[in-house]
Amino acid sequence: MKTLKDTPIGHIVRVKKLHGEGPLRRRIMDMGITKGVDIYVRKMAPLGDPMEVTVRGYELSLRKSEAEQIEVE
Repeated sequence: MKTLKDTPIGHIVRVKKLHGEGPLRRRIMDMGITKGVDIYVRKMAPLGDPMEVTVRGYELSLRKSEAEQIEVE
């Protein structure tokens, strides 16, 4: 299983499935990250947390714990 957390900078991936439950899953969906949407990984913070991505035309920062709940292809 490949997650958004494992995606290198500069790559575009498509969301395959969202894991997690309750508030975390709801928060991810509220940010516009849903099944089938493309995500472009823009950059990582020096220590890898958080990461900056572009989703649906806007920029977003995600923690590693959130990114590992997003299965991609």
